[in-house]
Amino acid sequence: MYLAATEHTWVGAGIGAAFLVFTAVRVHSVVRALRALRNPSPATAAVGAGVDTGAQPRLQVAPSQAPALPQPLPQAQAGTGPRPGPGTPKRDHNPWAQAVAAVAIFGALAATVWLGPRFMPSDDVNATRPPSCSDETHEKPPKAFKQKPRPVTGKELCKALNRPDLAELLGTPGEKATSISSSDGTAPLTDGKVAQPETQVAFDTYTVNVSATYNDLSIDQYVKLMKFGDESAVKTLKVHGRPAAFSTDHTMKIEINLGEDGGSGGPVEQGPLERTLSVALDRGDRGGYCEITVWSKSGALPSDTALLGIAEKVLPKVPERPAR
Repeated sequence: MYLAATEHTWVGAGIGAAFLVFTAVRVHSVVRALRALRNPSPATAAVGAGVDTGAQPRLQVAPSQAPALPQPLPQAQAGTGPRPGPGTPKRDHNPWAQAVAAVAIFGALAATVWLGPRFMPSDDVNATRPPSCSDETHEKPPKAFKQKPRPVTGKELCKALNRPDLAELLGTPGEKATSISSSDGTAPLTDGKVAQPETQVAFDTYTVNVSATYNDLSIDQYVKLMKFGDESAVKTLKVHGRPAAFSTDHTMKIEINLGEDGGSGGPVEQGPLERTLSVALDRGDRGGYCEITVWSKSGALPSDTALLGIAEKVLPKVPERPAR
């Protein structure tokens, strides 16, 4: 009944109902036996009384018509006594013990159903566990993460991104994450002085990457660089009161052939399109930005509303960069 109430399973409800009916019938039988012992029926008492007194009905005839019959001599029969009537219950078992046993069995079954899921392994114990942020093994962060104020770490970004409703925000409800990764890296060409943590969650349809770059580049300067390059569909806006920009670019496609010759790699090619939302780390746009990027192997992209929904959930976990 506990499983039926918590997991809404008809099988659990049926088994629980069967045990309840069995227990109710058993208790009813015990109660009837107890009442029969305490209050024997009148028919049973009359039969028992007739047997106990030994009175026998006799045929009354007139003295003139009564033939001379030999009178049998009374004989004492050893071992004869009153026989129980048909309504007298048997006393082979103790009814109180039966009642206690029935209640004990029902209590044991209830305890098993209640505590079983806590101590017994589940049916899918051998199934593959879904990936989580705690599965990642992180090394000691670089010195850039010791700056004041401290940059957000890759693990913190992972916890902010790996939400139960992430697939729903992407427009693919019901999908489960296939892989999760995070790192505490630094921006390239900065000699390890600029922290750039990132995290990535992959689904069957889309892959989401979130990174934070703690440099001095503002969103306004970043937009000018994007327009100067090959990125297209650049659109400026504000998210959480911070300057932001949408942009579209191609991912890189690299093929590696692991053959008998030790392996070889092909040329770097353009991969599917990716959509990126870049948001400043502070409302004053004094430098640094957080990027949310989504792409898929098929080249399909979610709507910009999906990226804005992810930003609404992730940005509160990324503290604003204070004035320097």
